[in-house]
Amino acid sequence: MEKKKFTDDFLRFLSNSPTAFQATYQIKETLVNNGFILLKETDKWNLIKGNKYFIIRNDSSIIAFVMGEKIPTETGYKMIGAHTDSPSLKLKPDTEKKDKSYIKIGVEVYGGPIIHTWLDKELSIAGRVAVKTKQGIESKLFDYKKHIAIIPNAAIHMNRELNKGFEYNKQTHLPAILSISDKEIKNGLVKEIIAEKLDISIEDIYDYDLFLYDPTPARLVGHNDELIVSGRLDDLAMSHATLNALIEADAPESTIMGIFYDNEEIGSQTRQGANSSFLKDLLLRINCLFNGNMEDYAISIGKSFLISADMAHAYHPSYVEKHDPAYAPEINKGPVIKMSANYKYATTAETSAYFENLCHKAEVPFQKMINKSDLPSGSTIGPMSSARLSIKTVDIGNAMWAMHSIRETGGIEDQVYIYKVFREFFQ
Repeated sequence: MEKKKFTDDFLRFLSNSPTAFQATYQIKETLVNNGFILLKETDKWNLIKGNKYFIIRNDSSIIAFVMGEKIPTETGYKMIGAHTDSPSLKLKPDTEKKDKSYIKIGVEVYGGPIIHTWLDKELSIAGRVAVKTKQGIESKLFDYKKHIAIIPNAAIHMNRELNKGFEYNKQTHLPAILSISDKEIKNGLVKEIIAEKLDISIEDIYDYDLFLYDPTPARLVGHNDELIVSGRLDDLAMSHATLNALIEADAPESTIMGIFYDNEEIGSQTRQGANSSFLKDLLLRINCLFNGNMEDYAISIGKSFLISADMAHAYHPSYVEKHDPAYAPEINKGPVIKMSANYKYATTAETSAYFENLCHKAEVPFQKMINKSDLPSGSTIGPMSSARLSIKTVDIGNAMWAMHSIRETGGIEDQVYIYKVFREFFQ
């Protein structure tokens, strides 16, 4: 894909994915427009070599795959796993309260956001709503788009500790102000907003999974537009690159998969997370449909490879003490291979070499990252996927600043680089 078109599509994807539900919907629409067929887990399947398919769980996780020209026992699977969720603040349903004339609503912290970045920002609300229809319960996407909420700081005069490492109380300091009104809100302001936006009655609203988000569009920044600033770069950047490499793969020999999990930010232990049976269920089912037994399944897995794609920490010139100087990747210098002696990342010498070779073939530079020995690292879907499936795995990602901030910063050249490597992998 031409670079400007690719960049514009990336910016659009980021800006239109305020939650995992919208990200999954965008992935679904792209797949359908490129000939992929939706499969339901409750239906009987008939898979055909060369055809393209996808399945969805919880409206927030999706696995798409192209059946290879050869059966999995011959070539195994080539898989890339990313995640659709990002740290955020989730609304507590039916918790609107009036305090004097202020209407506020409680929130829960989802994942590990940099909390102070969410304060004094013009916020909107998005997610999904469970509604009553003639056919039963239906999930509807919801994105208010308009700025409606704010979580205000106390003035520095009232909180002299604010610039000295102040810790926000999640229960008392983070409720969002939705309005100032003397009118009584009979059914809850959020439900009134939902009903108006979706053109339904309040009585038809069962429940909702709604999150606050910053609706500021993704933007290019820097003298040469070399940086990209956006919410949710972690991990929509890897999701976008995976999706585009997958839809451009042409008649692959191996069965290839793009896996877009929800709930990575909270440990993945959900029905739609990486620590569920979602992927294994699919692989076993494919094995059965091609008349394979458990030995065939084991052979297929032994020949397979998984790229766990999640963002990486870039060298930060204002926090040089946070990096091992020998392993401090830079923005726009190529994808980062992430390594950990305690296997917080799944990379081994063998899988690192495999990915390095892919980069050489794609003519893309690469970097390596190991955390400082006195600074514990986070983790990814890589170790749990590798252990759960017994599959060779490498953990990689693009270098970025301010991971888990409401606005994160990465490099646009890196997005092009990783897309090229993923395309090489799938081809």
